[in-house]
Amino acid sequence: MEQPSARPQNDRPGLIGGVVELARNTFGLLMSRIELAALELAEVRANALKLALLFALGVVFAFFAIGYWTVLIAYLSWPVLGWKILLILALVFTVITVGIFFYLKSLIEQGKLSMPATMEELRNDHDALL
Repeated sequence: MEQPSARPQNDRPGLIGGVVELARNTFGLLMSRIELAALELAEVRANALKLALLFALGVVFAFFAIGYWTVLIAYLSWPVLGWKILLILALVFTVITVGIFFYLKSLIEQGKLSMPATMEELRNDHDALL
């Protein structure tokens, strides 16, 4: 007693059968790539979420560290400088803040935060479609 195969050998003979099989295999390959990409994107998303959470915690702890070091410097310098230590610390933090502001402004003016090639391609696509 012969067992029937899952697929008949001569179901679609010739060129059309080959093209159909090629299309079926191509579709299967495409679907497997999409599934793999979905799995990898889920893993990347989980890692990005962990990274964002750790970054936020790092920022909070950095603020606490800056605050405690500032209080320690003020406390230790108070007998010698008095209220002037608060002025010095305020000036130091103001200079740092202004420096960061000007650095960010220069980044924006240089266009380092934009995507010129992508925006140009999107404009070209928009013009081609309309």
